[in-house]
Amino acid sequence: MKSRIAAVAAAVTVLVAASASPAVADPVPGSPNRFYASCAVDLLGVPVGCLETDEGHATHICQYVVTAFGLGLDCIQR
Repeated sequence: MKSRIAAVAAAVTVLVAASASPAVADPVPGSPNRFYASCAVDLLGVPVGCLETDEGHATHICQYVVTAFGLGLDCIQR
């Protein structure tokens, strides 16, 4: 019984989180490769944990870049 309650609670949490985030990020006008994102910032001021979002909820403007370690994000604060 407890496992069923935990499964239902997890499913509700996922549904609420999915409905709270936008389906598609707004593109930045004039920059087809950039998008609006909401990012947490670490102690050094580096954006981490970025999620694509709409313009109204964005904290950063980001674009994907190729690095020596693979695909990365290049973000600037709004």
